[in-house]
Amino acid sequence: MSEVLYESRDGIAEITINRPEKYNTLTHEVIDGLHDAWLRFNASDDRVAILTGAGDKAFTAGANLRDIPHDLFRAIPGIGVPVHKPVIAAVSGLVIGGGIVFLQMADLAVAAENTKLSYPEAKVGFAGGLVASLAARIPHKVAMELLLTGEPIDARRAYEIGLVNQIVPVGRQVGAARELAKKIAANAPRVLALLKDFVSQTIPRGPTEAAGIARACILDDINASEDFVEGIAAFHEKRAPTFTGR
Repeated sequence: MSEVLYESRDGIAEITINRPEKYNTLTHEVIDGLHDAWLRFNASDDRVAILTGAGDKAFTAGANLRDIPHDLFRAIPGIGVPVHKPVIAAVSGLVIGGGIVFLQMADLAVAAENTKLSYPEAKVGFAGGLVASLAARIPHKVAMELLLTGEPIDARRAYEIGLVNQIVPVGRQVGAARELAKKIAANAPRVLALLKDFVSQTIPRGPTEAAGIARACILDDINASEDFVEGIAAFHEKRAPTFTGR
């Protein structure tokens, strides 16, 4: 069974991390699946995406610490893949580590009452750094409390600091996100994209976020280009390369 599901209906894409028996932890396969899902969303007629996790126990418990996917940035909309359409996060249960990065990069968010958010990297001696931009999206002191103590906050606190838009009963988070998505999908797509892009340019980016964007949007594209293949071939064949700009 796929670890990331993509369902499209009425102009709304629902992207689901599908490892409920493992608390939707982030594996290499999940990272690849989410990256492909954002590319599919971009190429589709869907106007809004909902990102959620299977089951109600966890949106995601964060990275699989037995085999850490250090390329999390590839799975994050707006970092690993440029996404100009609105994204809504629908979360419940555990939202740990990279789960907070998904939440901070979503345009809107709905949280079930059982939601618990934490960023425990300082407690386990591991850091990816993408979460640093959280301080540009919620009050600085609250962001630092989350990051430096590693202690959890509940859905009510997340609502109070502006990290989520709504709190709903457990099991209603995706339904509430669909209601928001329907309202958004009825609006002018080009205006939505323009407003999202302008807001993205207004919010400061942390160094790892900027580096992820540079790598995903520029370097990876160059390293997958025809000119890259030609340049390497010419080097091995000891000849001048013929570049085409493709």
